[in-house]
Amino acid sequence: MLKSTDVGTRGSLVTPRPRSTRPATIRVGMKSPEMYVEERNDGYYVTATRVSLDSVVCAFLRGQSAESICQSFAPLTLEQVYGAIAFYLANREAIDQCLQQGRVELEALRQEARRRSPLLHAKLDAAKRESSAYVLGVQVP
Repeated sequence: MLKSTDVGTRGSLVTPRPRSTRPATIRVGMKSPEMYVEERNDGYYVTATRVSLDSVVCAFLRGQSAESICQSFAPLTLEQVYGAIAFYLANREAIDQCLQQGRVELEALRQEARRRSPLLHAKLDAAKRESSAYVLGVQVP
């Protein structure tokens, strides 16, 4: 039995199209975020570059746009920046843990450097104070 929906606008029969077995979203040629980042030398880097994932992620967390990050790191394409950000977002907990571990290690190295060269660091601190005072227009005693 024909239904009214089976008849076209000119009275001819309309053959219903078979449902497609393809997924609604076609991902032909798309890369997964893992393809944009590789692990080497105990760290994560944007694939085939010397740019660390840390650098891209820190810029992203400071609020820089992908376009701005791309301009800051000349070897990166906009696609690579978005891929690195996607990788970070997909693995946020693990990457945040790596970043925190790096901060702890860096602080330990800073403290060790201050302990080994107190005179050098005293001079650096004095120069930093003078530079800040000069910028602010304050006279340093």
